[in-house]
Amino acid sequence: MMYNVKHRQIYLIFLFAIAFISCKQNHRPDVSNIAVDIKIERFDKELFAGKSKNPAEVNQTLSTKYGVFYDDFLHKILDTKYENTESLATLYHDQAYTDLTKEVDSVFPDLKAQEAGLNETFKYIKYYYPKAKIPKFIAFASGFAYQMPVGDNYLGIGLDMFLGKDSKFYKAIVQSVPLYLSRRFAPEYIVPRVAETYAHEELFAEPDENKSLLSKMVFQGKILYFLDQVLPEQLPDSVKIGYTTQQLEWAQHFEGDIWAYFLEHNFLFETDYQKIQVFLSEGPFTPGLGENRDSAPKLGVWIGWQMVKKYMKENPDVTLQQLMAEGDAQKILNKSKYKPKQQN
Repeated sequence: MMYNVKHRQIYLIFLFAIAFISCKQNHRPDVSNIAVDIKIERFDKELFAGKSKNPAEVNQTLSTKYGVFYDDFLHKILDTKYENTESLATLYHDQAYTDLTKEVDSVFPDLKAQEAGLNETFKYIKYYYPKAKIPKFIAFASGFAYQMPVGDNYLGIGLDMFLGKDSKFYKAIVQSVPLYLSRRFAPEYIVPRVAETYAHEELFAEPDENKSLLSKMVFQGKILYFLDQVLPEQLPDSVKIGYTTQQLEWAQHFEGDIWAYFLEHNFLFETDYQKIQVFLSEGPFTPGLGENRDSAPKLGVWIGWQMVKKYMKENPDVTLQQLMAEGDAQKILNKSKYKPKQQN
């Protein structure tokens, strides 16, 4: 008899756990019947496989298969001035290219995890924007020239810029790529970077009239809110915005103080980009805020994100599409009732 009672308790706990998980996930729409089949083409592997072949034949094969991307890769990404076969021959003789390609191959023997993440993400994107065109995704390595170029019907993924923050290559290029940037050059950043790039380039171009800090904060906040709705749910906020865990905790803790700082210095309606870019750009920290350089960077983007979240919470009838189409930053600020508390 005792066993049955225990068994029933376990069963109830199990049911409760399932109900809790369901509640947590139910706010997302059902996208199971939206057909998306994303494959990332491995241009990097095909290019390297041509090393032992005739460059003229390799050129023909790659040109036929990859068209515009292949031409862009040689002449824009690698910025070579020679004709194609000569460019290939030069590349194949470069030991640094061989070393880098082997490293890329060891970190990314396949891209199944990234393809799964992109399939999930683009199902949600297609749910909200059915007419959105999904580009070809093409993986390459360029010697740290480009991370995510967007071209004619393609989005490139520079795998050499996602090798993992401790890669020996990033320590060697620290003069041109500081560590606060390269610590995000890790595999888990591929899917969010693709989604962010796609959102900026294909769905939501920033209006030219967005000149004030407030308008730029709200625009970037809307992009991050959009990413909240489409990226895999388990992805942490720190990865979406590119913060360390410590930076995220700092921003959360001092949210009210950051907002008060913007208000006190009349930054919200400032349109001089030289004065406001410090709150929007990448950096190791935000000058003027925090002690001992412990503040998070791009705090305008962070606050914009929190403001948009609050706006959507306060206005539950507003759809995602309506939010993204709303160009009035002041309206979003007013209707968000955004007033975070300062630390005592």
